[in-house]
Amino acid sequence: MADKRPIPCRLHRRQVRSFATLDAISETFAQRPSASILGANPAVADSSGFSYWAARPREIFEFTAGQANPFPRLQDILTRYRIVDEGPALPSGMFCGGWIGCISYELGRHIERLPARAVDDQHLPLIRLCFYDRFIAYDHRSCLFWLVALETPDDPEKPADKIASLARLLHQSERIPQQACLCSRAEERDPAGVRRNMTQNGYLDAVKRIKDYTRDGEVYQVNFSHRLEVPFRGRPVRLFHWQNRHNPSGYAAYIDAGAFQIVSASPEMFITARDRLIQTKPVKGTRPRIAATDPDASAFNAQQFNDLLVSEKEQAELNMIIDLERNDVAKICKPGTRRVIQPRTIEACPTVFHGVATIGGELRDDVAFSDILKAMFPGGSVTGAPKIRAMEIIEELEPTARGIYTGAIGFIGLDGNASLNIAIRTIIIAGGSAFVQSGGGIVADSDPEAEWEETKVKARALLAGIRAVEIEGIEPRA
Repeated sequence: MADKRPIPCRLHRRQVRSFATLDAISETFAQRPSASILGANPAVADSSGFSYWAARPREIFEFTAGQANPFPRLQDILTRYRIVDEGPALPSGMFCGGWIGCISYELGRHIERLPARAVDDQHLPLIRLCFYDRFIAYDHRSCLFWLVALETPDDPEKPADKIASLARLLHQSERIPQQACLCSRAEERDPAGVRRNMTQNGYLDAVKRIKDYTRDGEVYQVNFSHRLEVPFRGRPVRLFHWQNRHNPSGYAAYIDAGAFQIVSASPEMFITARDRLIQTKPVKGTRPRIAATDPDASAFNAQQFNDLLVSEKEQAELNMIIDLERNDVAKICKPGTRRVIQPRTIEACPTVFHGVATIGGELRDDVAFSDILKAMFPGGSVTGAPKIRAMEIIEELEPTARGIYTGAIGFIGLDGNASLNIAIRTIIIAGGSAFVQSGGGIVADSDPEAEWEETKVKARALLAGIRAVEIEGIEPRA
């Protein structure tokens, strides 16, 4: 009978200083197999506080649409290793090693009984996680790097050698000079002419259909989206550089899965689990924002900020999702511990303003990560309320499967801590094309034309980055 005891992992770390730029480290790691990068831009300082670079995973776990029982399989691989503490602790909240990867929106079909009408034309895995036994972390608050390695009993490589290999990569990154990055202004990118999974009239008709559902009392809100496709022949990491330079976000990510790559500029946290405390931070309500260098920026941005702040429609949308998330959190938290940590507030991103709130609680002792997913995935801000009926309507009206879009990207550590984004503002690169999906919450009083325009606002920075990489050639050079 096979030994099912978890493999013990001893943690080794070294704290170092380096003048390597974050872009240069990303460039270095992107040249290695199965690279995963989380963050790597200054906006991370106001979210998790840490960026991570990893490559050459020890093993890869994939769960695909044709398989069954994802959650027992997932929990099995998450418990395959266990951390053994020794020596000085890492900074609070930092990834200690373990799994980094992505989860597709369609995993929700294994949680709720849903129709499968949308065409899966990308064939992406529902779960893809890489186990990394070494990585570089950057603490944006202390401006220090951490070289971290895991040691297992049967390890052919000494932990000191793993640390040394990371030091070499950091030193290699120091030799990559800072490159000028030509700006392609987001507001100048006209998405007309790109390939879509629905026409504008088709989108407007679908929004009207959702409004009928709301008037009939079947649903209060549906997060409806459409997908754009443009040719892409550049290197995906170049696009990641551009987004981190011109569209920095607290939950950015780069994943190289070989057959496809992910470039995420997500501003939205799905879950952060730390020391048995869990939080989620839904985003609802968007207004455009222009660069401070624009002569009209001050007046325009102030008007947009105030318009979002006082909008009764946007307040109502977020309140619905706060209630939904409170119910999801209650399924896995100790009674009496769930609460709204931060009521609605307005946050500024480079190209938009968002309305956000934070909900959290204390996890029950018997709750594992797979239980968190079953209770909370997909995030309520990207489905609607009630969640199940909203997901049924999404399946009815969106012609293609979402894939990674509105799924999740991030890490699951061996210490039980986890941090994943909601994969909005996310580009999938596969088969010579870049796929951008954009949506918004539809309620009874939504204006279909205004909703259409909002999806264009959300997509514009992603399209601008694609255009910049294709036309202007911003690739850093070693």
